[in-house]
Amino acid sequence: MDTTLRGVGVSHGVAIGEARHMGTAVLEPPAKQIAAEEAPREQQRARQAVEAVAADLVARGNLAGGEAQAVLEAQAMMAQDPELAADVERRIAVGSTAERAVYDAFAAYRALLAQAGDYLAGRVADLDDVRNRIVARLLGVPMPGVPDSDRPYVLIARDLAPADTALLDPALVLGFVTEEGGPTSHSAILARALGVPAVVALPGAGELAEGTVVAVDGSTGEVMVNPTDAEREELSRAAAERKAAVEGAKGPGATSDGHKVPLLANVGGPGDVPAAVEAGAEGVGLFRTEFLFLDDSERAPSEDKQVEAYRQVLEAFPEGRVVVRVLDAGADKPLSFLTPSDEPNPALGVRGLRTLLDHPEVLQGQLRALAKAAEGLPVYLEVMAPMVADRADARAFADACREAGLNAKFGAMVEIPSAALRARSVLQEVEFLSLGTNDLAQYTFAADRQVGAVSRLQDPWQPALLDLVATAAEAARAEGKSCGVCGEAASDPLLACVLTGLGVTSLSMGASAIPFVRAQLAKHTLAQCERAAAAARAADSGPDARAAAQAVLSGE
Repeated sequence: MDTTLRGVGVSHGVAIGEARHMGTAVLEPPAKQIAAEEAPREQQRARQAVEAVAADLVARGNLAGGEAQAVLEAQAMMAQDPELAADVERRIAVGSTAERAVYDAFAAYRALLAQAGDYLAGRVADLDDVRNRIVARLLGVPMPGVPDSDRPYVLIARDLAPADTALLDPALVLGFVTEEGGPTSHSAILARALGVPAVVALPGAGELAEGTVVAVDGSTGEVMVNPTDAEREELSRAAAERKAAVEGAKGPGATSDGHKVPLLANVGGPGDVPAAVEAGAEGVGLFRTEFLFLDDSERAPSEDKQVEAYRQVLEAFPEGRVVVRVLDAGADKPLSFLTPSDEPNPALGVRGLRTLLDHPEVLQGQLRALAKAAEGLPVYLEVMAPMVADRADARAFADACREAGLNAKFGAMVEIPSAALRARSVLQEVEFLSLGTNDLAQYTFAADRQVGAVSRLQDPWQPALLDLVATAAEAARAEGKSCGVCGEAASDPLLACVLTGLGVTSLSMGASAIPFVRAQLAKHTLAQCERAAAAARAADSGPDARAAAQAVLSGE
């Protein structure tokens, strides 16, 4: 077939190559019964397989570092879930083989997740990957995963598990296309970190025949099947123009008429710092501290361990700005010592700041560690709370910061629509806002960021989401305070111009996106950005908003 398909572009660049599909999933093990005396041996086999898979996931995370490490360590914790382990042992005790017990126990847990609300349903792909790896080990068959090829290719999959995405070799995997996922899914975030062009939420991707030549444009979301020579030339020309523009834009972020827009990096730990520095990040706009807490789900890391990790990041940006988000636990990032196990809808329950206020000793330990880490450094430390709903939340966090003796600015993340709508009230207690557009979109549209079927509503171009961004930015301007964006929306160069036009004062993103955003901002004046923002807000859908902004910025 010669056609153009459209999904959601989540990682910039163009890739042209032959399609190769992910390895098939593990086959369902036979329902074979075992004798009672074989149960202890089978239970031991199951435990060994689980531990081996968990260790492999942790090792992959250590190799990948940064955000990938946090994601893979969370998967390792999933593999070792004590309730799942108990269910596996119970099934073996009544006659199942180890592999069948694992398969059935995971199936039961999978059904619970699928019914537990959109947020947890989005973890099903991660759960399936863990199950497949354990069953494959028990059956003695190759692990599911990326194709074994010595020639570069475009990877096609229904979805990509973090364990596969984290260790993709950019020299072989030119780009990837998935049927599932969304712009803020784990795979999308890791693709941007790798700098691999990627398109997700593409209906029918699995129907592309093995070996078919495809051209993937990670900026537009287009996938051309069997592109003509003329189409290949046009894609290559456009990619070359983007590359030249990126290489020509240097220095701090700013519009063409000199309006400054600091470009900051999102980091998951010290491992992400070198890429941020190389990309010319002017600081860190989102330092996710969860990676430290995922090492041990039973207890918080010691203050000394936290101090060491925090100081490594702070030292990398002397006299720069580093915005630290305190622990965001709950929902898709459960920690057994903090997170309730019986919440009917964890995404709408006790998570983020609510969890920390229920466990003040954990919050105080983290704030004290940050205070110690910043001692003697010229860095501009700012600390913010996740999932702030109202002024009372903001006040509680600011009080906790003062109690810990923290010499820093205190801020609030705007991820809940109520915080955007009442931003002036929240700003009576804190000194800055940071818009987490990933969760803000999720809660605005009731659309899980991991579910491809609702990716239309996860689109950060949705005018309703832009309205909330504008509301928060206007409130900050009225109060003489700053309002940045640290969600993945900031990594879209065109949208970065619109966000600037809405009044956002800084943009934070994965390091690989910084050069693209810097180049795009440098092409337009602040007035053009403001006109593009107004045109986008006047539209009725995400695609229409993007088209309207594009028309303004291209002078059409």
